[in-house]
Amino acid sequence: MRRVNGLATVGRALTCGGAVEKRLAQAALMSTCSSSSLNSHIFSQKLADRLGLSRPSLVRRVAGTMLFSVAASSLAQDALAKEKPRSEKFLPKEVVLYQYEACPFCNKVKAFLDYYNIPYKIVEVNPISKKEIKWSDYKKVPILKVDGEQMVDSSDIIDKLFHRINPDSSIPDGEEKKWREWVDNHLVHVLSPNIYRSTSEALESFDYITTHGNFSFTERLVAKYAGAAAMYFVSKKLKKKHNITDERAALYEAAETWVDALDGRHYLGVF
Repeated sequence: MRRVNGLATVGRALTCGGAVEKRLAQAALMSTCSSSSLNSHIFSQKLADRLGLSRPSLVRRVAGTMLFSVAASSLAQDALAKEKPRSEKFLPKEVVLYQYEACPFCNKVKAFLDYYNIPYKIVEVNPISKKEIKWSDYKKVPILKVDGEQMVDSSDIIDKLFHRINPDSSIPDGEEKKWREWVDNHLVHVLSPNIYRSTSEALESFDYITTHGNFSFTERLVAKYAGAAAMYFVSKKLKKKHNITDERAALYEAAETWVDALDGRHYLGVF
């Protein structure tokens, strides 16, 4: 369960902190491995080697248990409050994000809101009934409501918010847009084959999702087993479609690419 929570929160953790914090947060993103002590030890050592950390023990605290995700989220909130003041030109009264906790597109929007210190409420959507978004013609997440106005599609949401925060700027930074497209077109396709790599991992993921969503007992059972089965096969299709031979290696590579792109910065269009 903590594995999925780490994937959902690591994006926001990556927006702040020093180089070690960022690399540890990235380690949390990659900690979709088995929870056995042997695998955790091997995985931690690989993470330490690949991410340039001299103390694998730090990574083990993340890879096996995902406890770091809690600390990273807290660290992110503290640092963001200091790094980025709220925009004086964009002060909405109510911002509501309709999301799935483990959805990378939803976390893109949360990273933007956190970075610009915009308060928001979260509504967890039931992926089976989607009763929380019955009011909308758009049946995907994220959906963001800003003072009653509906915004959809993560990149469009970020563009619209950017223009409201920076009304004198015509377009977001070109590099930020480049990396948002990289997340949409590459990173998200690497995540699913790792999260739902096996039937047991798919079930574990949906056990977390259904525990933290708005589910009745029956809905939880249906969502857990039907959802896990569906996403397991989706992950295999994605792996084949995008020519991913080794999902772990692809995730390592994506993580290293992203850490290098950040180059000490707190934010780069996503996470």
